[in-house]
Amino acid sequence: MTIWINFLRSLLLTIIFSFVAPMFLVGSILLTVSLMGHIPVLQTVTEAISTPIMQFLAIFGSGNAIGGLFTISLTCSFVGGLFDTYAYYRCQILR
Repeated sequence: MTIWINFLRSLLLTIIFSFVAPMFLVGSILLTVSLMGHIPVLQTVTEAISTPIMQFLAIFGSGNAIGGLFTISLTCSFVGGLFDTYAYYRCQILR
């Protein structure tokens, strides 16, 4: 029974971290670009960087950048869960 509990705990943590990682990555990039926008000299550079990122996210979110970020995060969490399941399976076979 403890094997299943350990597996489910590992799977849940992997799914959560795999979901949060892309959000932190994209969020930190957009936050940095936003803070750079407050410097008058860098406003055009900021616009040139943030616009393609927002358009890229909007593609996956049917026109909504936040929806695109959630779609990418859900996909990453699904792949992370699959990888954790595979790693657990391989670990059980190689014992």
